[in-house]
Order: sequence, then C-alpha cells, then structure tokens
Amino acid sequence: MTLVQLRHFVMLAELGTFVQASKALYLTQPALTRSIQALEDELGGRLFDRLGRRIALTPFGHEVLQRARRLVSDADALKQTGKGLHAGLIGSLRVGLSSGPGALLSTPLMLHTAEHHPRLQLQISRGNTAVLIEALREQLLDAVVVDVRSVRPAADLQITQTFELAAGFLVRPDHPLAQHGQAVTIDEVLAYPVASTPLSDEVARMLIGRYGPQANPDDMVTLRCDETLSIVEVARRSLAIVLTADAAAEGLVRLDMTPPLDATARFGLVTLAQRQEAPALRILREWLSGWIGQNAAA
Repeated sequence: MTLVQLRHFVMLAELGTFVQASKALYLTQPALTRSIQALEDELGGRLFDRLGRRIALTPFGHEVLQRARRLVSDADALKQTGKGLHAGLIGSLRVGLSSGPGALLSTPLMLHTAEHHPRLQLQISRGNTAVLIEALREQLLDAVVVDVRSVRPAADLQITQTFELAAGFLVRPDHPLAQHGQAVTIDEVLAYPVASTPLSDEVARMLIGRYGPQANPDDMVTLRCDETLSIVEVARRSLAIVLTADAAAEGLVRLDMTPPLDATARFGLVTLAQRQEAPALRILREWLSGWIGQNAAA
C-alpha cells in the first residue's frame, strides 16, 4: 500500500467515476483501475461497488476513506513543513466560518491575506456549525470559527480563542419600536416578524427564562436562515426584527428591552486536537487575536 494509491482512492471516492478521477489524476483509466485493485487486494476487501459507469463506496470503503483522508492530509502537512513554506507565508489554508463569523470575518480576513500574504492560498467555506465540524473531522478544513455554544464537547476537538459579541433584537432606525422612546416588551416584538439564524439550546433557554415560553425560538422566529447577512438585509428593508450580534448588523439599532436582554454571541476557533496544524494556521491565529482585541465585548 502506497500513499499514491491512497490518493487515487480518495480522489475516486470524491468524484464517483473512473472517467473523472483519471482525468483529475492525469492517469489512464486502466492505470487507475490497477491501482485501486492493488489497494483492494492488499486491504483484503472491496472498496467500491460498480454500478454501471458509476461507483459507490462499500461499507468497508467508507471506513477506509476516513483513515485514507487523514493519512493523505497528514502527508501533505508534513510535506509543507518539510519544505519550510516560510513559516506558513505560502501554501494553503482552509477555513470554515459559520453564519455570524462569516458575516464578520470573511471580507477582512481576505483583505488581510491579499495585502500581507499574497502567495497564501486561502479558502473560506461557509455553512452551519454541524456541517463545518463534520468537514473539519474529515480533514477537509484546517480550522473553523463557529458558535461554540452549538459545539458538543468532544475529545477530538480543541476550542481556543473564544470571544463574545454583544447581541440583541435589532431594527432599522426608523422602525416604530425604535421611535417610541421607551423600553420594548416581548409582546411588542412579537407583533412583527422576527428573523434569526438557528440558535443553540443554551440561547433558547436564556430567552425563555428571560421572557417566558412565548420567546421560545421555535415559535418566536418566523424568518429563519443560515446566512446572517440575509436576515440583516431583510431587517434593513422591512419592519422585521433581527436577533443577532450587533457587529454583524451595520446600520441597525438595538431595541432597549424590558427586562434587559444583556445577551452575547459566543464564537471560537475549533481545530482537531490530535492533528498537526497547517503551517499557515499561525497567520489566522495572529490575525484573529488582533480582530478580537478590537471588536469583542469587554
């Protein structure tokens, strides 16, 4: 079994056909077939079921794929380290950002990379927290910045550089509830559409404890979307009320609630605990520390 064979296997599993995989690998189809058959012979089991022109992983293939990806990824990281890569100043960095961090960090992180590390290949992936954590575990991402309240504690995950941002119910400045000059009740909020990204159980319990069962996000939120920028734009262009971090809602104002909400959004950098970090991850850590110092809630 060789690393080359494992690379062939991973590529074939991802693309799903020998035609596409052989093109991506710059191999002939017979050569790729021989490579996969040799790997199957050595491992002692079929990796794929052949379904006409397409293929599907066998249960054994699914188990092998996770380990093969880890081996290939670790080999790539070792190769990068071996070449030096100027302490991460060149190479690649794959970062996942959930909704709130995506709205706040995507553009400034790309601007910083373009200005200070022009040879670094930065890939930003967006998605909900569960999807990004799974991609991290499959080593498709080097790190993710997500809502840490939604991350289940696990031995294979390491959470660092946590930070909090003030959050609340926000509206456009000319909204009727922003104009009547007194604290707003939850009943007044519920007279309007409420927009939010999916909220953690911890936040839901806090809202219910503060304002009663009617503040349960399952019932209160009428406009739910994974993308923070979209729900903020809806609030800018309508009388909808958005529940999000203040920093992600430029141009909106926070409602003064009674009782006070005093909420925060809590985010953090998540990596795999047992994996050798990509050299360029140092750049993200240093940049994120500076961003947190300027923007996080005291």
